[in-house]
Amino acid sequence: MAAFAAINELDSYREIHGDGSLLLVRPRACKSRSPLEERMADTTCHMSISLDGFVAGPDQSRENPLGKRGLELHGWHLGDERANEADAAAERRLMRPRGAYVMGRNMFGPIRGEWEVEWSGWWGPEPPYHAPVFVLTHHTHAPIEMEGGTTFHFVTDGFDAAYAQASDTAGGDGVDIAGGASTVRQALLAGVVDELWLDIVPVLLGSGEGIFTGVGEFDFEPAEVLHSPLATHICYRRAR
Repeated sequence: MAAFAAINELDSYREIHGDGSLLLVRPRACKSRSPLEERMADTTCHMSISLDGFVAGPDQSRENPLGKRGLELHGWHLGDERANEADAAAERRLMRPRGAYVMGRNMFGPIRGEWEVEWSGWWGPEPPYHAPVFVLTHHTHAPIEMEGGTTFHFVTDGFDAAYAQASDTAGGDGVDIAGGASTVRQALLAGVVDELWLDIVPVLLGSGEGIFTGVGEFDFEPAEVLHSPLATHICYRRAR
């Protein structure tokens, strides 16, 4: 995805989401893409991650949605002058539209327990998804229809049910696992991710939210590697 408000100090159109995933608010014109970039996997996931395996820092909060030092994972596409064409290519993959999204409740907002506070996401009246978004929660909530084609649907039956609904809705346009860390872990354990992009940033956070905790197997193969001074971008495809 990737938190919660535009990064004004960077004069960016991007919006950053809980637990480390990030989506772009406003598409840009894409440069020519490699054959791999043109291929649309059925289910994708794209996460920035530290060298020690965290996609968000510790102590996440409404004021600090990525946790302590979590923003350091996103310099490669948030205006660092050292960014190069490799970062731009990875950014194009990050921003590609998908047919539906699955996200966790922590990424949707800071509210816990019953929905006692009115909340429609971090992104204002027009979220960046422009497609149905299926939010995992333990508490029922009516769908929230937003401007620009985004509707948040709240699923109380677990990840499998949310993913099934997203797949049925997306059709040939594919599903993206938007985060946060717990939702990505569930997707990996369920074996539904076809393409996983990891933007490996050379920082050590020491603690935080990881996506591989409890994941015993990694049956992916590297299909493309890009690098810059800011990150090594690896596209993993599921081994067939």
